Amino acid sequence: MTDTAGKLRSGKGHHDENFPVASVLIAPRHRAPILAFYNFVRTADDIADHAHLAPQEKLAHLDQLEADLNGAANHNREAVALREALAARDLSPRHAKDLLTAFRMDVTKLRYQTWDDLIEYCSYSAMPVGRFVLDVHGEPTSTWPASDALCAALQIINHLQDCKKDYLDLDRVYIPLDALAADGLTVEALSASQAAPALRRCLSILTERTQRLLRSSDDLAVEVHDLRLGLEIAVIQRLAWRLTSVLLRRDPLSERVHLGKGAVAALTAAAVAGRLIRFPRRHAGAQRAV
Repeated sequence: MTDTAGKLRSGKGHHDENFPVASVLIAPRHRAPILAFYNFVRTADDIADHAHLAPQEKLAHLDQLEADLNGAANHNREAVALREALAARDLSPRHAKDLLTAFRMDVTKLRYQTWDDLIEYCSYSAMPVGRFVLDVHGEPTSTWPASDALCAALQIINHLQDCKKDYLDLDRVYIPLDALAADGLTVEALSASQAAPALRRCLSILTERTQRLLRSSDDLAVEVHDLRLGLEIAVIQRLAWRLTSVLLRRDPLSERVHLGKGAVAALTAAAVAGRLIRFPRRHAGAQRAV
């Protein structure tokens, strides 16, 4: 096993993400496959974002990860580990392959014309993550629409937070071009030392659209049957709402729009308490039996 892709990792781990990944709220038996999925996805993401690889090299590495995931080879330990984790739980590689599609898009597509184009990207880059976690927990596919809305919102929050960095470092613009044009802007506005009023207005409109996605996911934390997963979802939702409120107040080009550890801890505690209050009593017996 050469593990070439693993050597290209940025060093970022699941504790460095904006939102919890297989936190202690998740049942231990479910954390291992989720972390195997995360490590595969993080490896592929780091390849797509690599500063020194040519596009064709990136695509070749992504193709090799997919071949390893399919069992055609064993070059990369992250792919082999995920393949084994999927086999152990009789889960499909579909969601991981959808994410590889998103990372190929990151290499080849640098602009998005409309909100709908961005949502289509999220259908590959974000929604499969939630669907995989739901599958690991044995949740029904009826929970997918709310999960899709939540995951798309999380992805767009990241895009709004990092809009300047994505443009300057990767020449990627996830802010829809028609949204910029509606305020008389071009992508070059993202390189300014601080956002012009027109850009602040544009980003605020997109943030409000993202909040509508979050509202569409409001019931997900109580729809899922697994209590601990419901708690994790409630925390993620609470963090996402706070981040959108920060984005409405601050300029992501010149100000910090991430949450500190103290704020995350406080929001986590509040979300867990709120979810426990909302948890349907009719499920309590089933949860005790798990």
